[in-house]
Amino acid sequence: MRPRTSLISQPITIRRAVARDAKRLTRLVRGSGAYQGNYAAAVAGYRVGPDYIETHRVFVAVGADEHEGRVLGFYSLVLAPPELDLLFVADDVQGRGIGRLLVAHMQSEARAAGIDRLRVVSHLPAEDFYHRVGAVRTGTAFANPPAVPWDRPEFEFRIPSG
Repeated sequence: MRPRTSLISQPITIRRAVARDAKRLTRLVRGSGAYQGNYAAAVAGYRVGPDYIETHRVFVAVGADEHEGRVLGFYSLVLAPPELDLLFVADDVQGRGIGRLLVAHMQSEARAAGIDRLRVVSHLPAEDFYHRVGAVRTGTAFANPPAVPWDRPEFEFRIPSG
């Protein structure tokens, strides 16, 4: 596990993703250190396309100052059925509060959409993160070879009303 670094000191903006973000989001997924070694095959051909961005509520965290315009992380909220489909933070800025900021934003969006519970099927290396940000373990999503050859922890965010 990587040592924790200080919270990010620059302003972060979270905005709705647009079609032109698709290639950057795809690079973030495919380049994730959490998907190396045995997990690499899971994202090798993965693509976050403009159609996905237009269909779902995809939001990006963009840094100011030295990271101006750079996508530092993103998430995708699927409304029906309610699920956090994707959540990625760039490897070099992990541990600085960006993931926690994205989760808080996601919870706010879910609340505004009238969602009170939200499912997450986690990647194994992200299990501790979801515990830390308040998700509750609800079970296991069993392997589905060849696409996903390993079991994954399943979580739920309980979204309190206003």
